[in-house]
Amino acid sequence: MSKAEKVFSLARRRGFFWPAYEIYGGVAGFYTWGPLGVLLKNKIRSFWREMFVYRHGFVEIEGPSIAPEIVFKASGHVEGFKDVMVSCLNCGAKYRADKLLEERGVEAPEGLSPEEYMDLIRENNVRCPSCGGELGNPGYFITMFQTTIGPYSDAVGYLRPETAQNMFTEFRRVYEVMRRRFPLGVAQIGRGFRNEISPRQGVIRLREFDMMEIEFFFDPEDEDFPWAEEVMDEELNILHEELIRSGGRDYETMTVREALERGIIHYRSMAYFMVLAKRFIAALGIPEDRQRFREKLEGERAHYARKVFDQEVLLDRWGWVEVSGHADRTDYDLSRHSKYSGRELTVEKRLEKPITVTVRQAYPEPRRIREAYPEKIGEIMRSLTGMDPEELYRLLDSQGYIEVAGVRLGKEFFRLEVGEERRSVKKITPHVVEPSFGLDRIVYATLEYAYREKGDRVVLSLPAYVAPIEAAVYPLLDRDDLRGLAEDIVLELEENGFRVFYDYGDSIGRLYARGDEIGVPIAFTVDMRSLRDDTVTARDRDTWVQYRVERGKIVEMVERLVTGEPFEEIARSMGLEKVSV
Repeated sequence: MSKAEKVFSLARRRGFFWPAYEIYGGVAGFYTWGPLGVLLKNKIRSFWREMFVYRHGFVEIEGPSIAPEIVFKASGHVEGFKDVMVSCLNCGAKYRADKLLEERGVEAPEGLSPEEYMDLIRENNVRCPSCGGELGNPGYFITMFQTTIGPYSDAVGYLRPETAQNMFTEFRRVYEVMRRRFPLGVAQIGRGFRNEISPRQGVIRLREFDMMEIEFFFDPEDEDFPWAEEVMDEELNILHEELIRSGGRDYETMTVREALERGIIHYRSMAYFMVLAKRFIAALGIPEDRQRFREKLEGERAHYARKVFDQEVLLDRWGWVEVSGHADRTDYDLSRHSKYSGRELTVEKRLEKPITVTVRQAYPEPRRIREAYPEKIGEIMRSLTGMDPEELYRLLDSQGYIEVAGVRLGKEFFRLEVGEERRSVKKITPHVVEPSFGLDRIVYATLEYAYREKGDRVVLSLPAYVAPIEAAVYPLLDRDDLRGLAEDIVLELEENGFRVFYDYGDSIGRLYARGDEIGVPIAFTVDMRSLRDDTVTARDRDTWVQYRVERGKIVEMVERLVTGEPFEEIARSMGLEKVSV
């Protein structure tokens, strides 16, 4: 049995995760996170928020999961968010072509046409995984879930495939609320939805998943990012374009300074977020030598990105798997949403010296609009009033019309003015660097690297600060006096904000084994000596070493453990008595 199979078995048995809708046979790509899985996800989510958002003074928003079609037309997803699908000519099963090839060990660059994927499938004699039949009928499949908003079939909407678009559509509002502070970091944690063709990798590839994303808005001519200085000499494992094209090794290790000087990474902010991502994943128990950043080549990158690095971790069954993506989205998103909405999405940059600029502005002519569209004059004017005159001119000049309230207004409905103006500020459309994390994959990777076997026992060596349950308490014997003391300790720990695994009525070895299997980092055992001197044994999950600790110091011990301090160091600094086992 592979390690992945063991982790999936443990996750199902102990309540981390399992296939959803099992009573109806399940649906591929949907999983339920159980009691322990939810706790673990919440811990990792909070850890990410502290590390990426709060430390830098970024802000967080929460937008809807459904958006009208116009949002995804503007973002380019309606045109570009699609995969190549092939079908079994025998049983009719459908598969995503690139993943099918990948599972057969065939390297296929992203962005190939349906015909090119089909050529690779034939060349490598790839058959249907279900029945062994011949594959064919290649074509595109849009991977966004489509719906309608309200009772009207023409009000098309989509479930978001990423949380990013909320941060772009709401940029202006957030910018104003934050008193025009710039540069600006905006975060969002929430659900993404992708209508995967044939997901067969458990929680690695889901149709509904949790994402943690940041959009860092900045001026590309003056990237003000002071935190980058902290990481200039820190190393990253990068599989960059030159290595990929030459068929080189898994990655090259280099400092941030070297990566910037060589132009492998363009922006200091992107490099910093990559270092932070490496530290974040390492803090979850995944060593740095099992992490790399793979650069996506032209044709592989998302339609909105100029440069992308996928942070990958090495997993047992699936090899290198992406857990976060780091993209230079340029000004693509804000520019597109500005064009499609007619609203200005810019910031003002103060100039060192005032300059004279040519100003082109367009102002609506209400009389002409009323004559042409009397029943819509109010709706049209309300929309146009909120639009910047310069943006109106730009749109009229570039496309010849303004579309509002379901009608197209040509230049004849506007007064066009051209003049000169002295300005001490100029408007710029911010560029964006985006670190984006897949929470479900990160939780699975954390579980896989925490899983180990010690003799005939399973130990889940999760870092104490993300362990779903922080402490266990056991009475050595099933006696009223021992249970009473144990329950008092449980209550005290819970009152201090800790979750406690309380169990009794079995041998102490079996009690320890159950706690170890769900990753409880420390266990306190109440025994006969506890009744005499008010001490208990404190047992470390990973080493099984035990110390005697006074009851009044139990809370302190757990507090120090969950902040990352090693068990043995805590015991020594507290002068605890070691127990011979």
